[in-house]
Amino acid sequence: MEVPAYAKKVLNTSDNAVGGELIIYVDEATMAQIDKAGSVTRSGNSELDAIAEQLGAESVEHVFNMQLNPARLRRTGLDRWFVVRFGEDTDLEAAALKLASVDAIERVQFSNKVERPKHSKSVEVDPTTIVATRSTTAKFNDPMYDLQWHYRNTGNTQIFHTAKEGADINVEPAWELTTGRPEVIVAVVDEGVDFTHEDIAPNMWVNEAELNGVEGVDDDGNGYKDDIHGHNFVTNGSVTCSRPGDSGHGTHVAGTVAAVNNNNIGVCGIAGGDGSGNGVRIMTCQIFSNKESAGTMATARAIQYATEMGACILQCSWGYPGDYNPTSDEQYERERGYQQEAIRYFMSKNNCAALNGGAVIFAAGNDTLNTASYPGAFNEYISVSAYGPNGLPTTYTNYGPGVNIAAPGGDYYPNYSTMEWEESGLVLSTLPNEAYGYMPGTSMACPHVSGVAALVLSHALELGKTLTLDQLYSILLTSVNDIDSRLTGKYDTVFGTMNLGSYKGKMGTGMIDAFQAVMAVRGTLCVPATVGKECCLDLKQLRGDGTLSLKLLKEVEISDEVESRLGIKDVAVFGNKVYFTCEKAGSGTITIHAVAGGDTVGGGATMGGMDISIDVAVVSRMANNSNGWL
Repeated sequence: MEVPAYAKKVLNTSDNAVGGELIIYVDEATMAQIDKAGSVTRSGNSELDAIAEQLGAESVEHVFNMQLNPARLRRTGLDRWFVVRFGEDTDLEAAALKLASVDAIERVQFSNKVERPKHSKSVEVDPTTIVATRSTTAKFNDPMYDLQWHYRNTGNTQIFHTAKEGADINVEPAWELTTGRPEVIVAVVDEGVDFTHEDIAPNMWVNEAELNGVEGVDDDGNGYKDDIHGHNFVTNGSVTCSRPGDSGHGTHVAGTVAAVNNNNIGVCGIAGGDGSGNGVRIMTCQIFSNKESAGTMATARAIQYATEMGACILQCSWGYPGDYNPTSDEQYERERGYQQEAIRYFMSKNNCAALNGGAVIFAAGNDTLNTASYPGAFNEYISVSAYGPNGLPTTYTNYGPGVNIAAPGGDYYPNYSTMEWEESGLVLSTLPNEAYGYMPGTSMACPHVSGVAALVLSHALELGKTLTLDQLYSILLTSVNDIDSRLTGKYDTVFGTMNLGSYKGKMGTGMIDAFQAVMAVRGTLCVPATVGKECCLDLKQLRGDGTLSLKLLKEVEISDEVESRLGIKDVAVFGNKVYFTCEKAGSGTITIHAVAGGDTVGGGATMGGMDISIDVAVVSRMANNSNGWL
């Protein structure tokens, strides 16, 4: 049987489609007719209305909520997307072809499901057994902080048998500069966030109109009732987080981004503030509930909500069912058209004074594929792979094309004496109902990058700077520590032997470094150093094109605190180079001085040049093991 030409209008397949609904995109003339009629139940197009009646369509409505900035929706053409609803037993493939035959319909899509990534099972911990373990040297007083190796990894083998000092996001020195700002709103598109959790509640975004309004009433007129901290787009109702079948995934992600710091409770968040109420804010956009997941239509609405309600970072630890993985960006754009357009709608909105646009950050996926999974693989989003406490790729992470950067996702390791898997090498964060626990996954790696992005924007606000989206992405993807030099040899895991060479050059640009990212906002150069090895700073490499004419002075400013933290010794200046050695892993800023214009500094009876200072951020890391990380 010959396939009709109009069948090309059907952009994707019915695999994992939400039953009883199809998405259509109408032409401009039909949209004008609908606007004139003031109703979407009858289009005013006789052919379309006849086909809809023939198919037994129960309702037709806009995909996007027209009560949220309708003028902008019309300018972008998002008002032309509609969902046609049928009975659950309707043959969607036959219905899609019927709708595609209508001239007024330009595109037809199935509303496919999205899913939580694998490895989303949580393991709770008992806070009362951990309080006494808190280090007195920790930046904040949160009792579980020392177990969050992903923030500060001291190489503690009681946490992980091959833990590597420095295999973390290096956030402590970044906290010396910024800990977050409430003007930065992160939309967690995931399971619902437990907005009552004692370690999250102070950092939840609040819709003041609904908070101070009448229960059961849409006080702000945005189409959603009682959306005080966000909305449940699965049930189109109140946010939930602990129904049967929920894993706590959204609450765990939110805690990594912005659990409250220095409140003597639980864990720390990357951008959770310093306990004075200054953390970034979490907006919950729920797309998973119980065993149900939103389709691409409801997810698109969740993204539209985040856009219009003020979020500037979209935190996305979700993807599509495992049997759907496009092989190109072009295929993804075509087959997920209106969801892709919703994300671009978010990216084009300026909701934060520190950023022109909206940042989109996805998990790369947990299927051990040699490519990132979509949507994260798309070249306009950041896609995050996962490493463990040993600084090596996790046993589950996707890698390869589409992956942009690596962050801590955690991994189990076997306790061979008891033949049990131990969870302390996973990521520790918040769980619903005042709980805390471990979870693994690129889902857990992703909010580390979102949290660092939130710190970058917070510091930009403090400095009065505004970044473009490209500048923010560039800062994040170049503020990294090396991972490739570690990827040699083999590594035995609970799932078999990993050939580490297979991951070389495929984990993204490197391991995210919060300190480097924040320093980049300041315009401060970061240089790497290896513990125990002499480091050389060449003045000609620090500024300009390498040929600038400056004379280095003998004076090098190093504070007592930085000298102690990095164990800096043997500082010497020869010519235009500074030499020193770091005995400890860590980060800090030193200041070198040079003469601009002559050989000596002018002043008083001396005619000479100007004394200029150059701040240099030193990031010291342990050397790789000589055995190739076996």
